[in-house]
Amino acid sequence: MELNGPSGVLLVDKAPDMTSHDVVAIARRALNTQKIGHCGTLDPMATGLLMLVIGRATKIQDLLMSEDKEYVGTMTLGAVTSTQDRQGKVLESMPVPALSAAEIHQAFDAFTGEFGQIPPMVSAIKKDGVPLYKLARKGEVIEREPRQVRVTDYQVTRIELPEIDFIVHCSKGFYVRTYAHDIGGKLGCGGHLSTLRRTRSGKFTLERAVTVADLKTTPREALLKAMVSLAEISLMRGA
Repeated sequence: MELNGPSGVLLVDKAPDMTSHDVVAIARRALNTQKIGHCGTLDPMATGLLMLVIGRATKIQDLLMSEDKEYVGTMTLGAVTSTQDRQGKVLESMPVPALSAAEIHQAFDAFTGEFGQIPPMVSAIKKDGVPLYKLARKGEVIEREPRQVRVTDYQVTRIELPEIDFIVHCSKGFYVRTYAHDIGGKLGCGGHLSTLRRTRSGKFTLERAVTVADLKTTPREALLKAMVSLAEISLMRGA
């Protein structure tokens, strides 16, 4: 065993239908280490880049979480859901008009730059020490303060109504399902997030990520070699 155990960042391509916490548990066993955490929770529905901080890297967790992110997603218009994504209950259904590409871009443009975003009820933000999602499970809805977020860039890559594929570059603390919900509202027919994949966080991409399947089967030494070292992170950040 290394002196004080391994340290670094392991990039994982999270599989669908599992929590970020599940990935941490698998990595803890695979690396045989207790000191491990993750940066930026991905919902069970979402896939893509999950950064695991191991050993001394846990000290720079907040720093790594503060970086901008890139997501690839699909929104489905015509239905508003309780969770703002496809896993929630449909609260309202509306017909989807024959929207033009120009109208769709106009709605996306309204959520570009700096703006206030109201966090969803199904989020880990705490009210009096209790996560909102726990209150939501009891059917409670409380008033949430808008949070300042930023979208630096977006692309609409496919329009096949009721579906719209998009790429968004955004700040930390940004809820992509709220983005889909709000754009659906702007278009007047409602909408929710139906797929989501995180493709970048700061300078980290999926290029060096290991899959969850690999995480379960790859020998520990190979996983340690796959980690991004603290020295490399320092160079990447220009420190």
